[in-house]
Amino acid sequence: MRTSRESAPWVLVAGGFHARGGMDKANAALAAHLLERGTPLHLVAHSVAPELAGHALVTAHLVARPAGSYLLGEYLLSREGRRAAAEVTAVRPDARVVVNGGNCIWPDINWVHYVHGAWSPGRPGAPVWFRVKDGAARAWALGRERRALLAARLVIANSESTREALVEAYGLKRDSVRVVYLGSDEGAAAVSAAERNAARAWLSVAGRRPQVAFVGGLGLDQRKGLDTLLRAWRSLCARPEWDADLIIAGGGRGLAAVEKQIAYEGLAGRVRLLGFTNRVAEVLAASDLLVSPARYEAYGLNVHEAVCRGVPAMVSAGAGVAELYPAELSEMLLPDAEDAADLAARLLRWRAETEEWKSRFAPFAARLRRRAWGDAAAEFVRVAEGDVHSAGAAGEALASCPA
Repeated sequence: MRTSRESAPWVLVAGGFHARGGMDKANAALAAHLLERGTPLHLVAHSVAPELAGHALVTAHLVARPAGSYLLGEYLLSREGRRAAAEVTAVRPDARVVVNGGNCIWPDINWVHYVHGAWSPGRPGAPVWFRVKDGAARAWALGRERRALLAARLVIANSESTREALVEAYGLKRDSVRVVYLGSDEGAAAVSAAERNAARAWLSVAGRRPQVAFVGGLGLDQRKGLDTLLRAWRSLCARPEWDADLIIAGGGRGLAAVEKQIAYEGLAGRVRLLGFTNRVAEVLAASDLLVSPARYEAYGLNVHEAVCRGVPAMVSAGAGVAELYPAELSEMLLPDAEDAADLAARLLRWRAETEEWKSRFAPFAARLRRRAWGDAAAEFVRVAEGDVHSAGAAGEALASCPA
């Protein structure tokens, strides 16, 4: 175990530290920021990006997922996280330990990216064996989440809606939960003409035909709201003037059910299902709009990243990222994730003013780009270390300043 007398180490417990997922990207940004200031790190995870795992100040504790089981993997992650935290704090009592939600119970900092207690999935169409198994897993997750949150010295949420969910689900005091908004990729910019042309060629998009993107995991619980979008899409495709196509990027247990719904709705010629892909940047580059009618979304990094690339985004009003939308973009916030008719109507209004909407989003995109991942991580550290005078200033400015 490596330690440093000059700087107290941090132990970070997360599913992953890399750029392939929202929570994983946020945790990787925190790790990178701490390393920049010379902080020794213990990273407990299932996956750690090579540039982090190979750093001289990093001790990586890699945890397996036996037979690909998320439940067993999280149990082992929790066990290794507690072991590493106990070992490090025994040597350096001033060490900081950061866990995510219920993934590890430790009485220090809990960074919440998702609240199990805020979303009760119905799992429509799922087989009985899955509903029983998933119900047991959810009960286990809820119990761990409650214990971890009540044990925490400090809770940090990724949005105001996440903070409110914690207050409602677990009775946490609102002023005891701090909010740190997420950041943007360094150098993020609007999609160039060359990028757009290359991406549309990859997807074999004909001419200037509009493309609407959906990016998200396809779970059996329908949390991301793709079923609502497909119902809206069916009604739109029945209209002769509707000329847009839908691109779906995402994998998961619900993939087969989505394929069946596309066939059932007769949408095979108007919907492209990519499955899991690591080319989301190209999907966004080829698209004219992102739609995210999620039933529950603690933040919505897919929306954030689309806007940063100059792609307008329509998202559920209850998503954390919706808090940052300025009033002039309120038409792009969906009041009801179940309302396919309303979604279709909003898509028609967008299509009538496609270029105008792109221009309206430009100031908002510029504002989001100004807060890089390093800025978000720096704010997180200030909050974690108790700098009450400067902590939160950047995030509050992001949420309140005009676009």
